[in-house]
Amino acid sequence: MNMDLKRAFLFPGQGAQVIGMGKDIYEKYPEAKKIYDKSEQISKMPVKKLCFEGPEEELNKTQNTQIAMFTTSLAILEVLKSKGINADIAVGLSLGEYTALVYAGILSFEDGIKLVKKRGYYMGNLIPDEKYSMAAIIGLESSKIEEVCRAISTKENFVVPANYNYQEQTVISGNELAVEQTMEKLKDLGAKKVIKLKTNGPFHTTKLLNAREAYKQELENINFNMNTNIKVIKNIDGTFYNSQDDIKEILANHIISPVRFDKTIKTMQEEGINEFVEIGPGRTLTGFIKKENSEANLVNIKDVDSLEEYIMKKG
Repeated sequence: MNMDLKRAFLFPGQGAQVIGMGKDIYEKYPEAKKIYDKSEQISKMPVKKLCFEGPEEELNKTQNTQIAMFTTSLAILEVLKSKGINADIAVGLSLGEYTALVYAGILSFEDGIKLVKKRGYYMGNLIPDEKYSMAAIIGLESSKIEEVCRAISTKENFVVPANYNYQEQTVISGNELAVEQTMEKLKDLGAKKVIKLKTNGPFHTTKLLNAREAYKQELENINFNMNTNIKVIKNIDGTFYNSQDDIKEILANHIISPVRFDKTIKTMQEEGINEFVEIGPGRTLTGFIKKENSEANLVNIKDVDSLEEYIMKKG
């Protein structure tokens, strides 16, 4: 690796999925094919069909999305690794953190598949039966958003910040009525944009306490290897994992805690990262980084064309 180059691999989470993702890479690269085949074998789920054919309604179910996204990013990653392309730092958004942990060798591929399958299932099914929604708030500082959420939340009405994406964008999550009231209030307070999202679960909030408890039991059976040279940034606080961390506790709490991608971006800047490579569908994470640093060197790898263009440049 060029001594002056400091690269980070970024792995997207739920919401970036798209039908057809990974299909051309699966067909062209034996390394990628192996990952998809192995993922199906371990998860006993139709991962290839979900990724390559959908239908959308099935792919968008949390218990399917998570394993589909995880497998697709790992398949692309496997091709990059076979070409000798690696990173100093690995980062994921929510579910994407599992891809980062597998890349760093902290979590084995097999255990990663098992965990992501269970995590997706619990997050999709162990939630109180209500109508939930999420909304992105752009152009308003997070402290104001927190204040409004606190003011609107009551016993029946529930709304909290769930994702701090970058300085100017925070995602709120809660039951539909509370989210809509908060959106209106934040518009009045001068938010530049307020966008209702497609995701409908109360992710990264205390509504998922039951999912957290069930998932914690799954984590008990897993061995994590903290002896790694690749640094992984934690979603919950934007700091690096270290050998003193209780990783099982962190990953369980991850389900009910807000995602701090804003702090993650800061940590990468402090580390002097100068190439950001997003691996998987969409441009979500490089998009967040671009908002903080318009000069950043950003790469998106989602299909054979973008993969080969990048490999050629690095060759």
